[in-house]
Amino acid sequence: MADQMESPAVGSGMGQSERRVIVASSLGTVFEWYDFYLYGLLATALSRHFFAGVNETTGFILALMAFAAGFAVRPFGALVFGRVGDVVGRKNTFLVTMAIMGLSTFAVGFLPGYDTIGIAAPIILMILRLLQGLAIGGEYGGAAVYIAEHAPPGKRGFYTSFIQTTAMLGLILASSLVVGLRTVMDADSFNDWGWRLPFICSIILLAVTLWIRVQLEESPVFQRMKQAGATSKAPLREAFGEWKNLRLVLIALFGAVAGQAVIGFAAHLYPLFYLEKIARVDGATANFLVATALLLIIPSFVFFGWLSDRIGRKPIMMTACVIAVFTYFPLYKALVGAANPAMAAAVERAPVTVVAHGGDCSFQFDPIGKNSFDRTSCDIVKSYLARGGINYANAEAPAGTIATVRIGDETHAAPDPARLAGDAKAAAIAALHEEVQAGLTRAGYPAAADPAAIDKLRVILILCVFGILATMVYGPLAALLVELFPARIRYSSLSLPYHIGNGWIGGFMPTIGFAMVAATGNIYQGLWYAVVIAAVTAVVGILFLPETYKRDIDA
Repeated sequence: MADQMESPAVGSGMGQSERRVIVASSLGTVFEWYDFYLYGLLATALSRHFFAGVNETTGFILALMAFAAGFAVRPFGALVFGRVGDVVGRKNTFLVTMAIMGLSTFAVGFLPGYDTIGIAAPIILMILRLLQGLAIGGEYGGAAVYIAEHAPPGKRGFYTSFIQTTAMLGLILASSLVVGLRTVMDADSFNDWGWRLPFICSIILLAVTLWIRVQLEESPVFQRMKQAGATSKAPLREAFGEWKNLRLVLIALFGAVAGQAVIGFAAHLYPLFYLEKIARVDGATANFLVATALLLIIPSFVFFGWLSDRIGRKPIMMTACVIAVFTYFPLYKALVGAANPAMAAAVERAPVTVVAHGGDCSFQFDPIGKNSFDRTSCDIVKSYLARGGINYANAEAPAGTIATVRIGDETHAAPDPARLAGDAKAAAIAALHEEVQAGLTRAGYPAAADPAAIDKLRVILILCVFGILATMVYGPLAALLVELFPARIRYSSLSLPYHIGNGWIGGFMPTIGFAMVAATGNIYQGLWYAVVIAAVTAVVGILFLPETYKRDIDA
């Protein structure tokens, strides 16, 4: 028993060829998450350069939508490259996906902005995101299958956990580079052209990854299948057209991957946006805090992968989903309190309430930039609060009522746009903005988080809790998915649910979450998205997900 419970460091027994397989496969994941996090880190700069024709709030959400577009096509990439991987082989498939993914990221660094080529800029950016997303659709499945099919029995969780570990390395690499550039460059230079450098530098990582992968041999499991003539001629039809396999795909999606996706996003990208847009922490500090927490929790991926080889994948993953359901709201409230205590105190002491007729209030999102949000008194008020990331409640008023803003005991009436036009209307709106801002200032709402008041240790500890939950679901995931499906259709079968979960369910979390915040005024509203999905995964996983850690994966 003592031998079975050796620590991962002592009991790895990993040879040179196995280390080379893990490094080569995992470098693709480093690149994937480097790009992923880079786009999130630079969403504000990208919105300014490529979506300059709309207001600030809409531009930021559009930038997140372009970010999410790459996730939207990942399942289609999973189908295309999954089939190729099951028919042609694992190695050549993820060579192609790596090249497409890397070149699409590199090209963003040279893409002219909206002010140079107009509407072509966001269109080309979207095309590059789509190409990158298609390639990633085949990347993760190839890496997971390739490593697992090289791993000895009883060590698949440990070996494949390095994929997830390198995912965090990609995040840290991107974050460190951005923080470093922000530190050595003045803000104007970085916002003007410095943000392009991390995309351009990605060509180095691409070249190293391709060079290492070219030297690899094909997976031994696939070689044996090919020699025996046992490969599938129609893996997509076999994987998704037969109920016994389709049922496993659905269980994998709703009983494992969906929860992993939202818990993962709630651990790194969503907190970063939250710190910057809600808690108003400056970008460099927010990046530093998130990167520090990610660095601290990296060993947990390997630990939970190793532990899943001993006690199983399912109990670890389901425990994380249940904990997430009950802790996200209090933890995110604690995060705001630690990052911006003045704002948290102001929200409690002088809550903001918009009193208006619901029928006069628009959804605070305009994807085409045509809505100036000044047609009703409610829109005038809410658009200003939404731009400032101010938490507010809504109180219903009778039809025809002019909207007012209550800040603690103060009340501020909005102008009636139906009675104003032109310069008079603009002046009245500007006067309201100044009045509301003055009221917020008197109530103690800070314009930005005070760097000296940020409880950095507490912020990092909270972020580490998010991170530990992510490692609990992510560490055992690759091994679980590989073991769940038969070898002849494994690449196709595991790639689709993984990328539906991470591409659609997880990838749209920041966009949907912040749209929910903009629509309701409640800065915590977007968390319901993660909480509900984690709860669904816990229920489906506990009831239907089989335990797989003792399975023979050659079958």
